[in-house]
Amino acid sequence: MKNNIREVRKQLKLSQDELAKHCGVTRQTVNAIENVKYDHTLHLAFKIASVLQVTVNELFIFEDN
Repeated sequence: MKNNIREVRKQLKLSQDELAKHCGVTRQTVNAIENVKYDHTLHLAFKIASVLQVTVNELFIFEDN
């Protein structure tokens, strides 16, 4: 599953650290999610979407395999 977190975060001029603090995770976790190296929880996906003021569907791209 790809995502647009980095692009949306940068549009809002938020650093990874700032997003992480708002979501209650580490900067490393945000980095891993942006680079599709971490399997986040649904709860965290909704939290990130809320902080970035978009829907989960706008952030995450579901691909058929």
